[in-house]
Amino acid sequence: MSARVEHVVTSGVFSLDGQDFDVDNNVWLVGDDSEVVIVDAAHDAAKILAAVGDRSVVAIVCTHAHNDHVNAVRELVAATGAPVRLHADDAMLWDVVNAGIAFEPLADGDVIAVAGSDLHVLHTPGHSPGGVCLHAPDLGVVLSGDTLFHGGPGATGRSFSDFPTILDSIRERLLTLPSGTRVLTGHGDETTVGAEASAYDEWVARGH
Repeated sequence: MSARVEHVVTSGVFSLDGQDFDVDNNVWLVGDDSEVVIVDAAHDAAKILAAVGDRSVVAIVCTHAHNDHVNAVRELVAATGAPVRLHADDAMLWDVVNAGIAFEPLADGDVIAVAGSDLHVLHTPGHSPGGVCLHAPDLGVVLSGDTLFHGGPGATGRSFSDFPTILDSIRERLLTLPSGTRVLTGHGDETTVGAEASAYDEWVARGH
């Protein structure tokens, strides 16, 4: 059984810098009928676990540590016993929500294997210092977290974020992927590398 990507949408509150925002998050499950990797532990552990079913969870991978991507970690770990993976540069954000919960640090170039497919870790700082994307070449997808969306880069007008840095990450790490690669985002609709590459100069000009 070859690997596939499944989509779960969860809803909750994103909190940062003293502000709260109602958000819908994309949670991605990569795997087959026997095992999966959960990408982003957003809001609703019960809904995520229902989608996982009786499959083994290889890992819970967090693309970054903003609360809306990690606030279901505690329940998911308790239910599955799976290791949590996160880039160490987001530890200060992690500790706001999940202090005391251990994670295994992710590094650029790491490979997470599931169901015969490999998820290649790309460190893409900018939205947060430890932001990562996961590229699965054989599936033709990149799970972009909040680094790249349909219509441009993730937000950078908040603590620990930087617009020039996210532009560099997207240009050097994502727009170099095959143009037909599906970009499966942390929020909203999917897009492709080619569709976003054509608008890069517009993002630079608008400055955010």
